Amino acid sequence: MVNLTRIYTKTGDDGTTSLGDMSRTSKNDPRLEAYATVDEANSYIGVVLTVETLNSDVRKLLVRIQNDLFDVGADLCTPVVDAPAHEPLRVLETQISYLEEQIDKYNAELEPLRSFVLPSGTPASSHLHVARTITRRAERCTWHAIHGFGTGVNPLTAKYLNRLSDLLFVLARYENKKHGDELWVPGANR
Repeated sequence: MVNLTRIYTKTGDDGTTSLGDMSRTSKNDPRLEAYATVDEANSYIGVVLTVETLNSDVRKLLVRIQNDLFDVGADLCTPVVDAPAHEPLRVLETQISYLEEQIDKYNAELEPLRSFVLPSGTPASSHLHVARTITRRAERCTWHAIHGFGTGVNPLTAKYLNRLSDLLFVLARYENKKHGDELWVPGANR
């Protein structure tokens, strides 16, 4: 259990921060950028949850995802090492499989796509599209960290974020189901 008694520690005033294993690193570390962007995606999902018209099943799913995103952040901030002193929290394939199941479930209720979707529609849908793009950025940051630290970063974190962005896209379409998607018309304004 996490016990936060002090919010400010002043230990980061020199441009460094602690990783999950208590080692210090630069605040420019790609791992920090990755888990900070995961935090941003999680926070924006919190904005999605403020939309009163959000489907109740989607709401429950997003709260579950918010918890999983804390797992992703914990995983990213704890270097992968052989024989760690304490078992770290790691993203598991089962979490990714769950996202895939949810993608299939919600996508089955949608019309097939005939073009790219414009990110618009209901407030819930529009916010889900923003959460999707932040999640895509978090995935790119995670790949940057993986490429920089190799086996020191769990690649399942990037896979999870990839599937999550796909799910957020499907949920954005699902929230527009009553009104339909606004589709891209290539060259429409030439």
